[in-house]
Amino acid sequence: MKESAAKIRLMKAGDFDAVVGIDEKVLQTPRPEYYRVKFEKLFGTRDYLPVSLVAEEAGTVVGFVMGELYLGEYGIFQEEATLHTIGVDPAHQHRGIGKQLISEFVDHLRKVGVQKLNTLVDWNDSRLIRFFSANEFGPSKTINLERRL
Repeated sequence: MKESAAKIRLMKAGDFDAVVGIDEKVLQTPRPEYYRVKFEKLFGTRDYLPVSLVAEEAGTVVGFVMGELYLGEYGIFQEEATLHTIGVDPAHQHRGIGKQLISEFVDHLRKVGVQKLNTLVDWNDSRLIRFFSANEFGPSKTINLERRL
């Protein structure tokens, strides 16, 4: 496994196409509307703390992580944040970029007082569960309930 020399920086509005492209490569389906909403929230409001990062190698975005702070939703306050999406270009995976992104993401959150980071993973996605477990995530004490409609 060749280690990455990725530079991690705050996400910019101009990273939209790169983020959408990486996500499409990883999931094999385009989701531009999902990212349009995320980018509008991230860059279109003054009330939002930017906690989204990208990894660059040789000036090219090769990975990203996006999340947000809870601002009172469900009775949860700013001590908690959520990680919505993480992606690393398949040509750059298995080199520590995802770990680097999470580490920097956590450092940013700690600086603003966050004490707990949440994310959701499909119970059947063992690859993603192993990735998050290797990055110090564990089962939550809350239960995500759903109702099929």
